[in-house]
Amino acid sequence: MYKVLITDPIAPEGIEILQKDPEVEVYNEPDISYEELLEVVKDFDAIITRSRTPVTKELLDRAEKLKVIGRAGVGVDNIDIEEATKRGILVVNTPGANTIGATELTLMHMLNILRNGHKAHETMLNYKWDRKKFMGEELYGKTLGIIGLGNIGSQVAIRAKAFGMKVMAYDPYIPKEKAERLGVKLVDNLHDMLKEIDILTIHAPLTHETRNMIDEREFEIMKDGVYIVNCARGGIINERALIKYMEKGKIRGVALDVFSKEPPPPEFIDELKRLADKVNISLSPHIGANTYESQRNVAVIVAQQVLKALKGQTVEYAVNAPFPDLSVLTLIKPYLDLAEKLGKFLVQWSGEGIREVHIEVRGDIAEHFQPISSAVLKGILEEVVDFPVNIINASYVARDRGIKVEELSSEESVDFKHYIKVVVKSDGKEKVVAGTVLEGQLPRITEIDKYKVDIEPEGILLVFENKDVPGVIGKIGSILGNANINIAGFRLGREKKGGIAIGILNLDDRVPQEVIEELSKIPEILFVKQIIL
Repeated sequence: MYKVLITDPIAPEGIEILQKDPEVEVYNEPDISYEELLEVVKDFDAIITRSRTPVTKELLDRAEKLKVIGRAGVGVDNIDIEEATKRGILVVNTPGANTIGATELTLMHMLNILRNGHKAHETMLNYKWDRKKFMGEELYGKTLGIIGLGNIGSQVAIRAKAFGMKVMAYDPYIPKEKAERLGVKLVDNLHDMLKEIDILTIHAPLTHETRNMIDEREFEIMKDGVYIVNCARGGIINERALIKYMEKGKIRGVALDVFSKEPPPPEFIDELKRLADKVNISLSPHIGANTYESQRNVAVIVAQQVLKALKGQTVEYAVNAPFPDLSVLTLIKPYLDLAEKLGKFLVQWSGEGIREVHIEVRGDIAEHFQPISSAVLKGILEEVVDFPVNIINASYVARDRGIKVEELSSEESVDFKHYIKVVVKSDGKEKVVAGTVLEGQLPRITEIDKYKVDIEPEGILLVFENKDVPGVIGKIGSILGNANINIAGFRLGREKKGGIAIGILNLDDRVPQEVIEELSKIPEILFVKQIIL
């Protein structure tokens, strides 16, 4: 008999699924305190939480029988994933359960800022009848731009088409075939889309690549009178730039469900209130998942996942990959870390939607090929999706996104005793990165495309190809120095003297986009890219 403890409120449909299983005893204690939980957790095989309950190392130390932790929701910040993994405890969550809720909230906000529904409602409650004040615009015939054509972005596109809108999308990690099936024009360049759209809606995860993706330069490109909707993640729109272009009259309407800091500081709300007569504003407190249907889905999915995990069946939404043998974890962890960094490097280095991934593992570590290969895919995918990816579900997520994966393992070594090489292809272009773990468990990138290098895969890297002539590093150093960016280290790789070389700088701070553009204008520089690991 399995004992399951529910420590936070979930919809009754999920509880019923657990109660109907004859092998399960359910204890529903949604108000249990942390101190009480510490005393009783030793008796349970599974716990189901939301965000209220902290699942700490202290708690896991006392969880003698715990086999699975179910998170009713997507975020797992309140769970010590590493400690759970070490103890062989599976963590599962419920991505995608709120897709329709977030989609419909997006449409609600869009209609509000175009048709003034929220403002008209307020005036009616104040006994006013002012029809002329509420002239609006129709969605029909407008061009909608979508950043992120994943689950929610796709559903928004379907509904926008039903409204008679022209739909464009920017998502470098989505196959063109998917966009074609949706009747969406997929663009390769974000700025090309921004020039054409009447309304922008965002449905992308917050990553180093998408943070401040919509900044002053992007607002400048847009049409006058554009509408902005963000029900995805705060931080993708630079809020300072948003206020500036609202003040300038560039933006006709703004709808926000998410903010860079939540709850948003009073001064930001005051700025929006100050502009409310100039710009149509619709706000909500991050309620994309707040529908009865979404919460029911969350409860049902987490209950199903927990039951499968308890019975040793395959779960679809595992957040971690438990290792029952800690000696194995200790042995391969440096290689898993390296593999993930190689994936992270390549998804940024390629700069385009990856269509194929070739993974090669050589040496004694080849016997652990599967988790290493999955770690590479995890590094690639967690940069482009808005739900947790791990070495259990990475291959499934890759297949779902139309990425072809080829795998090769051999105990024969090449240049190093142990060796991981990854090749990705996107629209006919091929990018390569390889690495090893040196004595002392020090991960190193040893190959980038055709160049031999020696790089610690950590922190902020500025990677550039250049003509191998004197003075290039001096020019780069001057530009970075003027931008107050310190160089912490430098590595060079080249095929031959006087040919083409690759340079890698370790930096203490991120490089602003305008500085990247200035560097790219150096005559000897062929290509420059900032990579965050």
